[in-house]
Amino acid sequence: MELMNCYLPRYQFAEEHSLHVPAAPGRVLDIASRPEVVDDPVARQLIALRELPNRLAGRLGFASNLQHRPAFSLAEFTPLGRDGDRELAFGLAGRFWQSDYGLVPLADASAFAALDATSLAKLVLNFTARPEGQGTRLTTRTRIWCGDEASRRRFNLYWLLIRPASGLIRRRLLRRVHDAALQP
Repeated sequence: MELMNCYLPRYQFAEEHSLHVPAAPGRVLDIASRPEVVDDPVARQLIALRELPNRLAGRLGFASNLQHRPAFSLAEFTPLGRDGDRELAFGLAGRFWQSDYGLVPLADASAFAALDATSLAKLVLNFTARPEGQGTRLTTRTRIWCGDEASRRRFNLYWLLIRPASGLIRRRLLRRVHDAALQP
């Protein structure tokens, strides 16, 4: 069973993107987890735009939970595991619709699995690698489960606003993995 299905068997929101990468599955997953590959300048700009109101409030003397925190990145995710050369998965939990993301700190995969999602959302992001032709079909999936109706309604509005940017970030990530795989 895929890690994604183990950690988030039910979900209300999802997106999926894939791309052929001219490299073996294990190498592709190794590349997908490298910080310099996942650190995309366009993603950083989109995140900076999303965080701008909260950070600006802090600079103006108002309350800001982001003022002394680095920008949101993949480093916020909890590694959930790797299944050989087939899958790599990460988890995140919080109230993503809040200006500071309302993140819930999670020590490890067990803490993610045990977390009660009432009043928040749990998200799993994975990469699967399947042999295809002379390379690999790399797919990234994002699934979100909201633990109650109130959080689902809040997340739904947020999802409508951020989904285009989320999709762009994931498609660019796949392209960055592809391009890195072409490097010796």
